[in-house]
Amino acid sequence: MKITFYGHASLGIEVSGKNILVDPYISANPKAAHIDINDLKADFILLTHAHGDHILDVEDIAKRTNAVIVSNAEISAYYGKKGFQSHPMNHGGSWNFDFGKVKYVNAIHSSTFPDGSSGGNPGGFVIEGEHKNIYIAGDTALTMDMKLIPMRTKLDLAILPIGDNFTMDVDDAIIASDFVDCDKVLGYHFDTFGYIEINHEEAIKKFFDKGKDLMLLEIGGFIEL
Repeated sequence: MKITFYGHASLGIEVSGKNILVDPYISANPKAAHIDINDLKADFILLTHAHGDHILDVEDIAKRTNAVIVSNAEISAYYGKKGFQSHPMNHGGSWNFDFGKVKYVNAIHSSTFPDGSSGGNPGGFVIEGEHKNIYIAGDTALTMDMKLIPMRTKLDLAILPIGDNFTMDVDDAIIASDFVDCDKVLGYHFDTFGYIEINHEEAIKKFFDKGKDLMLLEIGGFIEL
């Protein structure tokens, strides 16, 4: 499993011969100016919620790639009405896709499309691949629901927001990593704009002091599990 960071909360995942994009907000992010969305491959696009900084590039990418949009019922219906392929899910439900099993799990946040349409309730994803399992938290506060995840799935990586203000901060993310029983963390949703800028060295040290590994990738950087 290869995971590429495209800035903010945007990810690319390569697993079992399939390409997955998560929350593509790239073209309007000046920090990701070197990433061309026309070069990105996508068989599936996973959306945690409907905010503009998570869905900006969905339609352009889906038109070009014919990707299946996977999200909650409201978001899936929104794009289905526009003619896109979509797969609706809801909290607690899972589905076996050809790249692995996906479960849509709780997140505490808000979710409204830029045009004012309802994006339903926000969520995150647990992906069980052939060899590795990951948790993509989406935009969320720290929540006790995270404790449910390791009761079903042993994680190899937790992808957690750490920018504060709109989501958890670094200290809450450390607690979240305890809740999901995963000490290997990829941080995201940080530095994109002033509200969520963080001190990288301090964040990494806080995790290290708790015996945990926080990875902060450069935009376009990747890890392999």
